[in-house]
Amino acid sequence: MAYGVKPPHLGEWIINLGESAEYMFDHNIFQENLVGVDYCEKMVRETNPGVLELAERTEAPHAAEHGYRTIADIMRSLNPLEGEFYREALQVSRYTREMFCLMEGRHVHPSTLYPGGVGTVASVQLFTDYMSRLMRYVEFMKRVVPLHDDLFDFFYEALPGYEEVGRRRVLLGCWGALNDPEHCDFTYANMSDWGRRMFVTPGVVVDGKLVTNDLTEINLGIRILLGSSYYEDWEGQEQFVTHDPLGNPVDPRHPWNQHTIPAPQKRNFDDKYSWVMSPRWFDGKDHLALDTGGGPLARLWSTALSGLVDIGYIKATGHSVVINLPRTMTKPETTFEWRIPKWSNALERNRARTYFQAYAAAVALHCAEKGLEEVRAGRTQTWEKFEVPDESIGVGFTEAVRGVLSHHMVIRDGKIANYHPYPPTPWNA
Repeated sequence: MAYGVKPPHLGEWIINLGESAEYMFDHNIFQENLVGVDYCEKMVRETNPGVLELAERTEAPHAAEHGYRTIADIMRSLNPLEGEFYREALQVSRYTREMFCLMEGRHVHPSTLYPGGVGTVASVQLFTDYMSRLMRYVEFMKRVVPLHDDLFDFFYEALPGYEEVGRRRVLLGCWGALNDPEHCDFTYANMSDWGRRMFVTPGVVVDGKLVTNDLTEINLGIRILLGSSYYEDWEGQEQFVTHDPLGNPVDPRHPWNQHTIPAPQKRNFDDKYSWVMSPRWFDGKDHLALDTGGGPLARLWSTALSGLVDIGYIKATGHSVVINLPRTMTKPETTFEWRIPKWSNALERNRARTYFQAYAAAVALHCAEKGLEEVRAGRTQTWEKFEVPDESIGVGFTEAVRGVLSHHMVIRDGKIANYHPYPPTPWNA
């Protein structure tokens, strides 16, 4: 945005494929090889043997889809290093990482991504290599989603009150992800429109209600508070941006105007104890400490409520997200539906992570088809020339794996005068 450059369509489809692969990789390894241990047979045997006894007697409702007869069989498959499903997930993390590298070079920090597009050389072979791995992942998802539904539903039934574990107020933020190059021109003037065209819809959700899905409004509402951080206030310092390109006033506590003034001191848990500032979203009355739900919960909730995404493989309905996966090597066409849950709690954050893996795979199918159309039509340019402007401001919004990610930049005299990124960590801190 700050450079005034728009990548070619093919470049943006490639970026989407890389980012989709990153979601697939990270959510898989986190869910099955880290989170899954909390629900594995060894853990449950030690912490709650009565639940394991019940699991041994409980038939898995979707055994035909995932292959495990009882809930206890699912738990055994998640045992670290020994469990069948645990080890299979490690293999999946290998080829999803390969998918990312095909599109963006090095993992996890891409080596072919820069202003104006990507340096990836596009070819039919490139997309074929990606698709061969993607279809394996799609088949894997047809087992993963019903497996986790069975496991998580069992814990609700086996331990009444478990819905209170990790329960929070529904206060979710999603900055949107995976741009549609057929609508996105990366200009601030049109950001409200192209933001709503993202394949993951941005939004602020308060107590289950969608407050806004307007990226311009989201941007202007961001405030950076000192909280318990080791920094001095920048009140009275230079304000880099007083109004955005549309003429809207910009608050002094917006990231465009943030100054970093370190004030190291002894840790005091009653006062200052962190190098992390406290980002908030101002709704006109309160500074809201938005939650990302680990990333997927906010993404699915926001997308579902907006009801805007409709690409065949995915349809947002206003109360759910429908995911349509095509026929694969051994499994037929399959449809999953993520429904807005009653709670924002530990189990629903975990469930959303599973469904978003299928969501990312479905988006990747769409983007791969679009990318191949470009290649076959001879439109193989993946990068657009750019020049660094003398004066400019810019903001970028996307979703890192674990939630909101924004970059805020001010350029003066052809140089970066102020720059602040806000990843999920300070929002979740």
